Amino acid sequence: MKKALLVVITVLLLIVLTWKLDKVTRVKPKASTNDTVQADATLGTLAPNVTFKDLDGKNVPLSQYRGKVVLVNFWATWCEPCRVEIPWLIEMQQKYSAKGFTVLGVDVDDEGRDVIAAFVKNERFNVNGEKAQMNYPILIGNDAIADKFGGLFGYPTSFLISRDGKEVKKVQGLISYDEIAKAIESQL
Repeated sequence: MKKALLVVITVLLLIVLTWKLDKVTRVKPKASTNDTVQADATLGTLAPNVTFKDLDGKNVPLSQYRGKVVLVNFWATWCEPCRVEIPWLIEMQQKYSAKGFTVLGVDVDDEGRDVIAAFVKNERFNVNGEKAQMNYPILIGNDAIADKFGGLFGYPTSFLISRDGKEVKKVQGLISYDEIAKAIESQL
């Protein structure tokens, strides 16, 4: 009888502890990302000197995009908020690329390049009533690259980089299309 009571109490304590830890460590959405921007010490500094790999295994240094406004978007194929955001990124790539803008989709899946390449090749997203494929460079990320950006605390996480290579905005989690479009337009 005492063993059963001890097991029940232990299970209940674990449930409560898990709930509390989840509540404390969860990334909370901001009403406005301006609060996040002001609190991040890396903003206004040069973006890290990193080199990604593309889906063909070729090196892609971030520095090759100097002179463009770049949205470095860390995402994963299994991330539901990322899937919500992808059609917006496709549309922004279409809308702003002629003005010197590009999205860099940095995938952080552990499954490897083949899984990511298949996702990019096969998935279609609803963009203004049309089915569209991802139309921006998809690169491979890892923990070392994420650490150079200050670490990631959830997906998607995006960094807006100005033409002169400075981080001007960091967005953790999903924000509205209008908010990210406004930030991009402010740099074009």
